[in-house]
Amino acid sequence: MTRILVIEDDTDLRRNLVDLLELEDYEVYSGADGEEGIARAQERHPDLIVCDIMMPKLDGYGVLKALRADPDCVAIPVIFLTAKTDRQSVRMGMELGADDYLPKPFTQQELLTSIQTQLSKRMALREALLRSAQDHTDKSGKPQ
Repeated sequence: MTRILVIEDDTDLRRNLVDLLELEDYEVYSGADGEEGIARAQERHPDLIVCDIMMPKLDGYGVLKALRADPDCVAIPVIFLTAKTDRQSVRMGMELGADDYLPKPFTQQELLTSIQTQLSKRMALREALLRSAQDHTDKSGKPQ
């Protein structure tokens, strides 16, 4: 089952996101702030993270920096959710390695489409890496 971590400080929005994603048959974990979110990501190794930017203790940018510095979490796709839609904020998120950026308010369909897109990209990358490893093994006759 695909695991998604939701990091959002707004309790009602976090609950709504968790409920929506569970209805879509995802296994969902959540964190109420950036520090809790990082801990959950390191414990659970989700397939994707949906993260608010403006949070207490540690904002989404700090979460993304920490995840990209952790070898076990570096490749997890991160979708930012935020009311911060100015050009500088969007650029900062993308330069830190965010995979998508959804401005609030967003529709359920926008979120689900973004999630599916990021999961499909991750699956395609995995398949390409496996094919490459298999091709390398086939050519040499043994694993390298």
